[in-house]
Amino acid sequence: MIKREKVKDLLETTEFDREVTVMGWVRTFRNNQFIAINDGSCMGNIQIVVDFNDTPEQLLKRITTGAALAVTGTIVESIGKGQRVDVKATSIEILGDSDPEKFPLQPKKHSLEFLREIAHLRFRTNTFNAIFKVRHALAFAIHKFYNERGFVYMHTPVITASDAEGAGEMFKVTTLDFENTPRTEDGKVDFSEDFFGRATNLTVSGQLEGELAAMSFGQIYTFGPTFRAENSNTTRHLAEFWMIEPEVAFADLEDNMQLAEDMMKYVISYALENCKEEIEFLNNRLLEEEKSKPQNERSAMSLIEKLNFCLDNEFERLTYTEAIRILRSSKPNQKKQFKYLIDEWGADLQSEHERYLVEKHFKKPVILTDYPADIKSFYMRQNEPDEQGRQTVAAMDILFPGIGEMIGGSQREERLEKLTQRMEQLGIPQDEMWWYLDTRRFGSAPHAGFGLGFERLVLFVTGMTNIRDVIAFPRFPKNAEF
Repeated sequence: MIKREKVKDLLETTEFDREVTVMGWVRTFRNNQFIAINDGSCMGNIQIVVDFNDTPEQLLKRITTGAALAVTGTIVESIGKGQRVDVKATSIEILGDSDPEKFPLQPKKHSLEFLREIAHLRFRTNTFNAIFKVRHALAFAIHKFYNERGFVYMHTPVITASDAEGAGEMFKVTTLDFENTPRTEDGKVDFSEDFFGRATNLTVSGQLEGELAAMSFGQIYTFGPTFRAENSNTTRHLAEFWMIEPEVAFADLEDNMQLAEDMMKYVISYALENCKEEIEFLNNRLLEEEKSKPQNERSAMSLIEKLNFCLDNEFERLTYTEAIRILRSSKPNQKKQFKYLIDEWGADLQSEHERYLVEKHFKKPVILTDYPADIKSFYMRQNEPDEQGRQTVAAMDILFPGIGEMIGGSQREERLEKLTQRMEQLGIPQDEMWWYLDTRRFGSAPHAGFGLGFERLVLFVTGMTNIRDVIAFPRFPKNAEF
């Protein structure tokens, strides 16, 4: 095949009047003379100028939106408005036809709902080109951040027999025949005849296995797919998503908070620096979208302002107890404007409360610590009871503008006796978790970690409002298309 040049490179070239070959997909074809093609290397299209008098009519008819072309011609400085360079075509080859009567992406604005139905083609739009370029940059930045700090990247299992969160909302993994399921004497499914000889599920988190590795390598991180069988159809939930979970030995809650803040600032900075064109496009898209909303529903900050807001401010750190005091006496709570009113210590904070603390009260990202033990997981380190005898744990949540909770983490309970007591309280079978408890039996040490839902990060950095738009092929209740 002839060596092609990327559209991105051609749009930036200063070497004119030379022969080039460019390949890409037709975005528009105007007046039988001007073809805009894009090859995915950037958001911009390059304009191909066709001599329609010297081009077979049959070929011109096949140049339709979505068709793949190989064009050879001379690159010249454009005399038209809106572009810097043109390619004057000397030959055009149709690499792949696109039936204009059936191709669903036409040169007009399509709704995000419609594009979700054709997720296999939506990458070809500018919006999704931008989103997935930013997603790529953020994933690369995550690995770069941890690599520079000497962390070991661990691939924790996708199939597991443990439920790290204790929530029970897991997808079962089995090879048993549903039509002829083996049963025990008491009528229960006999998993001893299953592939693994026991009940197994898709993982909800790599944390527990990550802790095992941290007790050897000192500092590790996981970055892989996780699954929740939560029957939720909101704009914030997916059944399959990616998680970043670092675990650090000899670290406490303070170290954990600093690592999380450093990581968030690093990856946002990287995206701003390396995806300027994409973020500028998404920023403008959001501004246009906001114009159609009533004034009171519009965002106080543009996308770029929101990203810089997180870079320019030190994250405010305060305890859950202090946050409850602030929220109880806040104007929205007093005037009953919150959907969920805060009236007592122990309440689980909702997104509206988290956003109030970030956007209205402190006007900076917030890290909340020391939550009530009753609303947190079994593995979090228990603090000494407070003056009123209330039990809290060394947990932390990082709250961001527009989205609420971004990161959840804790110092882990390294004391075997305390951990087993908590597992007993919650009915978590210790015999099944023998391997996890061994880390507390043999050389236990203080350690801490957190989890960041990758799609939630991409949602924040791109300014999108539905999490199904920041993962290539979203999985949610009643949908496993593509």
